[in-house]
Parts: sequence; structure tokens; C-alpha cells
Amino acid sequence: MTQDVAGLKFKEALEEFVKLDEKITHFSSVSALLGWDQKVMAPKNGRPLFAKAIGTLDTEIFKLMVSSEMGEVLRSLTSPELEVQLDDTTKARIRERNDYYQKSKSIPEDLFKEYSVLTSEANIAWEEARENNDFKHYLPYLEKMVEIKRKFAEYFGYEQHPYNALLNEFEPGLTIDKLDPIFKNLREASVSLLERINKSKDQTPEQIFEQPYSIEKQKEFNRYILPIIGFNMNGGRLDETVHPFAQSINTGDVRITTRYLENNVRTAIFGTIHEAGHGIYEQNISTGLEGTVLCSGASFGIHESQSRFLENMVGRSREFWQYFYSDFQQAFPQQLNNVSLEEFYRAVNTVKPSFIRVEADELTYNLHIMIRYEIEKALIGGEIEAKDLPAVWNDKMEEYLGIRPETDTEGVLQDVHWSFGGFGYFPSYSLGNLFAAQLLYKIQSDLPDFYQHIEKGEFAVIQEWLKEKIHQHGKVYTPNQLILKVTGEELNAEYLVQYLEAKYTEIYKL
Repeated sequence: MTQDVAGLKFKEALEEFVKLDEKITHFSSVSALLGWDQKVMAPKNGRPLFAKAIGTLDTEIFKLMVSSEMGEVLRSLTSPELEVQLDDTTKARIRERNDYYQKSKSIPEDLFKEYSVLTSEANIAWEEARENNDFKHYLPYLEKMVEIKRKFAEYFGYEQHPYNALLNEFEPGLTIDKLDPIFKNLREASVSLLERINKSKDQTPEQIFEQPYSIEKQKEFNRYILPIIGFNMNGGRLDETVHPFAQSINTGDVRITTRYLENNVRTAIFGTIHEAGHGIYEQNISTGLEGTVLCSGASFGIHESQSRFLENMVGRSREFWQYFYSDFQQAFPQQLNNVSLEEFYRAVNTVKPSFIRVEADELTYNLHIMIRYEIEKALIGGEIEAKDLPAVWNDKMEEYLGIRPETDTEGVLQDVHWSFGGFGYFPSYSLGNLFAAQLLYKIQSDLPDFYQHIEKGEFAVIQEWLKEKIHQHGKVYTPNQLILKVTGEELNAEYLVQYLEAKYTEIYKL
């Protein structure tokens, strides 16, 4: 009799959890679509009201995730006697929902509603401030965002530093104690390599990009390469935004955006390849995970590893352009007819400190991330305030990169992340670079002719490897479990250091 009752409770709890998980996932899918529409399609005049509507929906989703019903089924399903009856995928679903429930259940509903509306309003204010170089217009929204994120850190709970609570949102288990030494070693290696590159007598011919490239031709080229490199256009779309991003509505509807600049063709080309890396990941998650919390990337760092891998290890490789360069020349004959493949390859991999993160080269990119990381830590820790940011930002740019922004648009206003509350997000980009280099080492051991496949345009072979090892699993594994499962070791920063050293020693003939 006792076993029957226990069995009934188990079945009821599991059925209730599955319904809640699916309901939350479906609502979140609609919210994602609304967020995409607001950034890409919505008329400017309607955006303020749109922001409130999105905030209302997101608050309802939040209420479901921290509801008493969710708490009750999680308590049942995480009990030792019932947990042993679960399969690994169901355990992972419960793990993800329980992690969020435990850290977020204390957040007041009205505070979350305020935050949800603020993220939409702040995005509108950021776009206007960036366009008009007007930090003061954005400042009230940013101050409120920082205030709320500090409160969230207290509700989440943390050890040692409040920023750890926010880091954990994007990369579970990551702390500043783990990140600081990784960044310190990477910074020292990067600065040393940058100094040697600056002294090289064999500088790259980057002047080939210092001329106008037709935006219409850029669009045509992007749409040409996307399906070849693995992005399914029948299950996605490419649009334009101020700041490129990828948004998954479901595995059959993944939307990516890019930004076109006539006088900087690299922005759209590599920005599109980058977002395609995110998009391909989402398109290749197992359809068996649809309607669950697991239908997403393992973490933001793992997600960024896929975009940085495709953008840099593949897209900036000599072999990539051996395959695509003649097409690119045909698109831009006036600019490139007298430019050899080798000159183009070296120019694509120019190392030069720049103001804009998304336009940065592989080497200095990580220094951009470290600037933002240090600023975020200080902001959340209360060492600086939002009003101090323009001066702090410019000082750090000068310290790390040797250049000083002349406007806030090319300085503190360049990134969208703080407008949607993404404090703790930026380190994911450098983690993505680190994971990507480690994955490159592994894929080359599994596929010794990795770069020959790229040279022949055989991207499906590479995407199948990534799908099998990473994409299909969604969030079934934690990031640490996944990288250990795929590569046989935990995160190892030496792979990125070695990759950068080898690549740029050859390009700059050091």
C-alpha cells in the first residue's frame, strides 16, 4: 500500500512538473519572439507600450517559475527516494528548474515586474543615447538597473563578492576567484604578444578595408555563405539591428541579426558568421528537448564558444578564404581584384587596438572583455557608480589598449548588455574563446583533415561533429560536465594562448 501511494505521488509530481516546464518554455518562446520584434521590427512610437506588455508577460513567467506549485513538485522530485527513479534527462530538467527556483523564490513579484519593464525601456533609451552620443539620457535607466541587480545579488545569495551571484546566472559555478587568475594569465600573454606584433616589420595590408563596400553586396554575400557554413535558412532568418544578436524561438525558428557598415565590411561579414555560430547551435539541439528547459545552450560560455569557433577558428582561417575568396572578389571587384588571397588573409587577421569590441581582432578582443569585467565587478560591489562610467571606461581603455575614446558612443555606450540587465555576461565571451581553442585541439585530433574540409567547403562534416559532441545535448550537461565529456579535461586556458601565439607568429613573421 505504501509503495502504491509513493508511486502515485511520484507519477503525479512528475506529470505536474512536466506540465509546468512545458508551459514556462512555451511562454518564454513567445516572450523571445516579442523581444526580437521590439528590437528589429517594431515602430519606434509603439515601443514604450510594447515594453510594458513584455514586462507583464515576463512577470507571469517568473511567477510560474517560483510558484508554490513548482516548489512543491521540486521538493518531491529532489527527494532521495524519488530522484533515483528519474532518467538523466529528467534529472537535468529538474536540476535547471530547481537551481532557478532556489535562488529566485525570494525576489518580490513587484520588483521583478519593475525589472522586466525596465529591461525593455532601457534598451530603447540605450539605442537613442548611442545614436546621439548622449550618456545622460541613458544614465537614469542604467542607475536603476544597477540598483536592481545589486538587490538581485542579495536575493540570490553569494560567497565573498556579490558579483559571483550574477556570474553564476550565465556560467554556473564560475566565481571571481576562478576567473581572476585565468584572466591574469591570458592578459599577460596577450599583452606580450601584442608588443611583439607592434614591433614587427611585417605589418598586414589592412588598408584594403579602408574603402567603401556596397551594403547591398554585403547582404548578398552573407545570405550566400550562411547555408554553406551550416545555418538552415528554412529554420531561421537574418535581419539588421543596431547590435547583432541571435534569438531562438524554437529549434525550427532561430533568428540572427547583423549590422552593416559601408566603410567596414568586416563588421557584417564576421558579425554574421559569429551569430550563425549561435544560431546553428540552437537549430541542432535535439528536438526531443523541445518544450523543456533543456532546449538551450549549456551555458553562455559554451554558447559563445560556438560563435567564436565559427567566427575565428573557421571564418578567419586561410582555408575558409581559399574556398570563399573568389566569390568575395566577384562581389567587390573594384576593391579586391588586385589583392591576393594571402594579402586578404593577413588583412583579415590584422591585430590593432580598436574602440569597438565587436570589431576587435582575436587577440585584443579579450582585453575588451577584461575592461568590462573589472567595471562590472566594481559597479556591483559599490566601488563605483553608474555616473562614473564614462571616465572609468576611458581610463581603462587607455590602460589596456593604449587608446582613448573621443565619444561615449565609441566608448561606454557601445554595448547593449547592461540595458537588458546582462551584468555577468561579458566574461562569457572570453570563456567562449577559451572553450573554442580547447575544442579546436580536440576536433583536430578527431578530424586530422579539419582544415582541408574547410578548404573544400565541406562544413557539414564539422557541423556534424559539433552537433554530436555539443549541440544536440542542449542543457542536459552542465558546462563543466560537457567540456570534460568532449575534451577529456576541464577548462584549460593554455590552448588559447598556444593558438594565438602560433597563428600570429606566422602572420606577423615574429
